[in-house]
Amino acid sequence: MTFPTLISDFYGFEALLADHEKQALERLRTFLESEVKPVVNDYWDRAEFPRQILPGLHQQQVFGNLWAETKAGDYSAVYGGWTALELARVDASVATYVGVQNGLAMGSIGVAGSAEQRAEWLPKLASGEVIGAFGLTEPLSGSDSAQGLRTTATRDGDDWVLNGSKRWIGNATWSDITIIWAKSTEDGQVKGFIVPTSTPGYTATKIERKQALRIVQNADITLENVRVPESHRLQNANSFRDTAAVLRLTRAEVAWAAVGTAIGAYEAAVAYATSREQFGKPIANHQLVQDLLSRSLGNITASIALCTRVSQMLDDGVQRDEHASLAKAFATTAMRETVGLCRELLGGNGIVLDYDVARFHADAEALYSYEGTREMNSLIVGRAITGVGAFV
Repeated sequence: MTFPTLISDFYGFEALLADHEKQALERLRTFLESEVKPVVNDYWDRAEFPRQILPGLHQQQVFGNLWAETKAGDYSAVYGGWTALELARVDASVATYVGVQNGLAMGSIGVAGSAEQRAEWLPKLASGEVIGAFGLTEPLSGSDSAQGLRTTATRDGDDWVLNGSKRWIGNATWSDITIIWAKSTEDGQVKGFIVPTSTPGYTATKIERKQALRIVQNADITLENVRVPESHRLQNANSFRDTAAVLRLTRAEVAWAAVGTAIGAYEAAVAYATSREQFGKPIANHQLVQDLLSRSLGNITASIALCTRVSQMLDDGVQRDEHASLAKAFATTAMRETVGLCRELLGGNGIVLDYDVARFHADAEALYSYEGTREMNSLIVGRAITGVGAFV
């Protein structure tokens, strides 16, 4: 088969995909280019999500491939990484929607749910019948979530009563369920709950005035005596170790999305450099412009290599926390530099939406911070290097 490799895949890593994965990736790329790319700048400007894309998006082979209940075929973790890259190459907010729905919400149920919970919820989330969110971060607890959760869960007969608050929860203004992580008042351990957002006492308020990932509908969540049945407690979530297992699955895909964000800016910069004329010739003819592009491509290529290997390790069952953390820390740092170089190349036009780079430049700041900051991921790697934890 003939597969149109991205110009930014300079070393041809896409060749490692199986033929059916290449075909699925090409279908996804075609959908994103035709249905998503033409509208994202306007929706970003209005801070709204283009919900009309969801039926088509959920028909792509990007949801539920890790779970037997929803698996559409034999798709590798490397393929999953490339789908995150493709999504972010067009828009990081749409990639974040998929990351929350597929990775965090479905991942929580897939990793920590019972067989009955998996059978009930995973197919609905994969099809888009149910929209999910993931409630871990709190107003006063982010990097210290393992110890600092203030949201509580108290057993009351056959129910649990949840009290507390969450912040920066993606999809949460319009999700049907949110996975809420709370600390049990009985044993002090973190547990997970499938909370329908129609439950009395559950309130989600949109976070306004964001300057990154504006399409993502982030919310502050308030939980006031929210009562959920024991059947909605994730039956295999018994401590923060189980929460961390979910994050391990998604952290590497955030690294892939960071590469996609860098590629989106890079491709826009290449197009601009070859069409924008100054001093009587395209600016691509100038040495300093070529240097910016070369440095950007170097960052992208190194990041693809790192992400490919960490996903192969997941396929092989040998990926550990520090492997995903190194990929996330490195790829997001390289992304941040790359979008800056691309914005520099565009000069003044780099700060308006018309040329796309401004959107990628702004969105990169959010990817740099969420799913573990560079500093926290560096400490996870540092602990693996030295055998000593330096978190506090």
